[in-house]
Amino acid sequence: MKAVILAAGQGTRLRPVTLTMPKPLVPVANKWLIAYAIDILKEANFSDIGIVVNSLESPICKVIGDGKGLGVNIDYIVQTEQLGLAHAIKLCKDFVGDDPFAVFLGDNIFQDKLKDLLTTFESSDAEASIVLVEVPDPERFGVAVVEGDKITELMEKPPNPPSNLAVAGVYLFRNSIFDAISRIKPSWRNEYEITDAMALLLEDGKKMSPYTLKGWWIDAGKPNAIVLANQLVLEDLPYTPAPENSDQIEGNCEVSHRVVIGEGSKIIDSVVRGPVIIGNNTIIKNSYVGPYTSIGDDVVVEGSEVEASIIMKNCILKDVTGRVDRSLLADNAQVTSAAARTPATHRFVLAENSYVQL
Repeated sequence: MKAVILAAGQGTRLRPVTLTMPKPLVPVANKWLIAYAIDILKEANFSDIGIVVNSLESPICKVIGDGKGLGVNIDYIVQTEQLGLAHAIKLCKDFVGDDPFAVFLGDNIFQDKLKDLLTTFESSDAEASIVLVEVPDPERFGVAVVEGDKITELMEKPPNPPSNLAVAGVYLFRNSIFDAISRIKPSWRNEYEITDAMALLLEDGKKMSPYTLKGWWIDAGKPNAIVLANQLVLEDLPYTPAPENSDQIEGNCEVSHRVVIGEGSKIIDSVVRGPVIIGNNTIIKNSYVGPYTSIGDDVVVEGSEVEASIIMKNCILKDVTGRVDRSLLADNAQVTSAAARTPATHRFVLAENSYVQL
């Protein structure tokens, strides 16, 4: 079996971060969001993966390349117009051929590794299998009705949902899905909805089996969701003891257990309380780094406090007054204090749709 990861979207809900970085490349616990899907597929022995992108010039193609560095083989399928999930899947027909295949959305992250589902679908009697998750607000999602071991009804963002089981962004299909896609029309959003195609499979009498996710699930479309995903992944870090007698820790420091420190990084006269992950060649000096924080490569945090945040690579936090909390700083961001100058001022250079809280 092959697998497809859909990653052609514009990520508008995550701007300004996604003005220069595709959402699947946003780091969660210092690992690309899309890499979590690739890891799940690799653990289930999927080696051939197609990634749907909006252009072969996408940074995704440049960063991931042929996938050899991740232990898989990557092909790219271009979706120049984002006309819905069904449209994106239709473009993958030549890549997957006549065999069953898996589809992942590139911006979802979850705790369940799905190994049983992914390894048994090909030999099952189901025409499709859909991963579902219980949510408090099902009207925001595609929704399924389940009776026993079968899905009996599917609908896209219904105003009065008949269940709380949302479609979680993982699908397993046989090639009958392509015929179903060819028979649907655009929705009111002018998109080809995969729920409409799956509804046709049900009308054709095809068996569609449900799989309900175990553990947490995040639709990582907005900054708050990305920060929450980061916290949940860090919470799953295995226990490691507090480092002692390490040449990466200098001066008067307090470094707790579950603190992962990258090569060439230093903690100097600082307090770091895990779970925390610190990238390579990063300096933490005269600072406090609190739980659930991810700090990327080549970062300087000096004279500042940060907690429950994602600080990407090449960032600077210096002499920041107050604590940086639940924040998302993209590559090369700088946050410094003007408090030492008179008069005290704030100076901003912000991208479109930026959000600042002082």
